[in-house]
Amino acid sequence: MSSRSPDEFRIGVRPYDRGAGTGHEPEDPHELLHRARRLTVHGHPGAGSAWERAATALRRAGGALTPGDHADALDATALDCRGAARPAAGPLFFRAADLHERAGQRGKALVSRARALVAGPGPGATACARLAELCERASALHRVGQAGVAETATVRLLHGRIRADLLGTAPDPAAEAAALREDLARLIAFAAPHRADPAVARVLADTRALLGRITAPDDPAAAEAQLRAALDDHRAGGRTWPATEHHLLLSAVLRATGAHEEAAALLRAALVPQVTDTPLRAADRARLCLALARTVAGSGEQGRTARSAEEAAGAADAAAETAAAPEEEPAEELKEREEPEEPEEIAQEGGELLELLAEAVRHTEGPARDVRVGALARLLLGVAHAERGGWDRALALLEQALQGFQEDGDTAGRVRTRAWLAECLLHLGEPDRAAREYALAAAAARPWGDPRPGTALSRRAEHVLGLAGTRGPVPEIRGTGGTVYADAKAGTGPSAEGGAPDGGARGAWPGLRALPEPFGPPERYQVDVYGEVGGAGPQAATAPGTRVQGCE
Repeated sequence: MSSRSPDEFRIGVRPYDRGAGTGHEPEDPHELLHRARRLTVHGHPGAGSAWERAATALRRAGGALTPGDHADALDATALDCRGAARPAAGPLFFRAADLHERAGQRGKALVSRARALVAGPGPGATACARLAELCERASALHRVGQAGVAETATVRLLHGRIRADLLGTAPDPAAEAAALREDLARLIAFAAPHRADPAVARVLADTRALLGRITAPDDPAAAEAQLRAALDDHRAGGRTWPATEHHLLLSAVLRATGAHEEAAALLRAALVPQVTDTPLRAADRARLCLALARTVAGSGEQGRTARSAEEAAGAADAAAETAAAPEEEPAEELKEREEPEEPEEIAQEGGELLELLAEAVRHTEGPARDVRVGALARLLLGVAHAERGGWDRALALLEQALQGFQEDGDTAGRVRTRAWLAECLLHLGEPDRAAREYALAAAAARPWGDPRPGTALSRRAEHVLGLAGTRGPVPEIRGTGGTVYADAKAGTGPSAEGGAPDGGARGAWPGLRALPEPFGPPERYQVDVYGEVGGAGPQAATAPGTRVQGCE
C-alpha cells in the first residue's frame, strides 16, 4: 500500500507534520523507520515529523509503510493537530483505527477510536456513552491478552477526560466529580504495578494530572500532591520534555495558595527545557508565557499588598509609641518607615510582563495558530501598553485582538477589547471614534443577564461624545436583529464618568477593569488557558485542544 492514503488529502491536511529536524539524522529509509518507531514508543513530540521523513524516504526507495506503521504515523500526526488544524484529528484517528485493525493490533485500534471520539468539537453524552463501551471492550481484550495495560488504561483515561468535561452538565457536579475521582484512583491502582513500562508511566502521569485537575476546586493541597506526582511519573516515563498541561495546572494551584515564586520558577523551567531536540510547540510556549506573565503580575501585587500592610502596621506602632514617649522617637526611623517603594522594582516587573506577553503573541502566529490564545495574548499585551501610556501601540494590538474574538465568536472578549480600543482612541484625540466603539461594546453587552456592563458602557459613550462637543443622544446602533443599542439617558456628566484623558495610564476609565473577562469564567472543574481550574482562581479562557494530548 502507499505510504500516503488519498483519504488524508481529502480532509485538507498533509498526513504528516514535517517539522524541524533534530540534526544528525540517518538517511537510510530503514534507519529512519526504526527511529520513527522508537519515538512513537516513547511518545516523543517529534514522532509525527519522524514518520514524515521515514515515509518520504521509503517512497523514494520504492517501498511503503505497512498498515501498522501507517496507523502509528497517522496517530502521531493527529496528536499534533492543534489550533486551526484540530478538526483534522478525528478523521485521522478513525483512519488509524481501521489500519490498526488490519494489522491485528486490536488494543491500539481501540485507543485510536477513543481518541477520535474525544477529538470532536464538543463531545457530549453520546460520545461519553460510546467511550464507556470502548472501556468495556478494552477490559475484555486485556483479560484475553489482546490489549496491553497501557492501551487499556489509555482508553479508560480518555473516558475520564470526557466525563470531566461534562461535569458541569451533571445534576450534582460535586457528587459526579467525587465518583470520577474514585474511578481515577482505581485506574491508578490498575496501572501502578506496571509503571516500569514507560508507556504505562506516561498514562499514570496523565491520570494523576486529571485527578489533580478535578480535585483542585475542592482540595488544593491534595491536588498539588497529585500534580507533583504527575510530573514525577512524566519523567519516569522517559519524557524529558516539559509536560505543559501538568506544569500549567500545578503552577495555577501554587498561585491560588499564594506560592507565586515557586509557580514562577516552575513555569520558567518549563520554558527552558533541558533537552534541545524536543522544542516546545508554539501553542504550548504561548500558554506558558501567558501563565508566567499572570504569575509575575500576581507576585508583584502580592508583594505590594504585603508591604502596604507592613507599612500600615508600622505606622500604627509608631503612632502608639509616639503617644507614649514622643520625645524618644528618632526622626530617622520615622523617615525610613515612610520611604516609598522603589520605582525601579515596578519598572522591572512591568518590563518582564511586557516581554512575556510579546513572546506569547509571537508564538500565536503562523498557519496553525490558535485563534483563542492569540486573541487573548494581544488583548493582554494591548492593555499592558495602554496602562503604561502606550496608547498607539495598544491600539494596533487591540484591533488585531478584536478580529480574533470576532472569528472565535466570544462576546465578552469583543466587549472588553472594544472598550479598551475606545479608551485608546480617546487618549489619541479621536473622541468620535471612541464613542462609537463604546456604543458597539454596549450593544454587544446589552443581552447579558447582568444589565450593569451595558448600562455603564452606554453612559461612557454619551460622556465621551460630550467631551467631543456633541450634543444630543448617542447614535443608535443597529444589527441584524434590529435595534440592539440606544442611548442611555440617565445622568452621564463628567462627574459621573471621570477618566478624561490626561496623556497617561491613570486617565483610563476605571470601569474597564470591571468588565467580564474573555471566555469565562469556566465551570467549576474546567481549565482555562492559564491552567486555572474553575474554583482555583480568576478565569480567562477555556484551554483549547487538550483532551487528546498526552495519552501517547
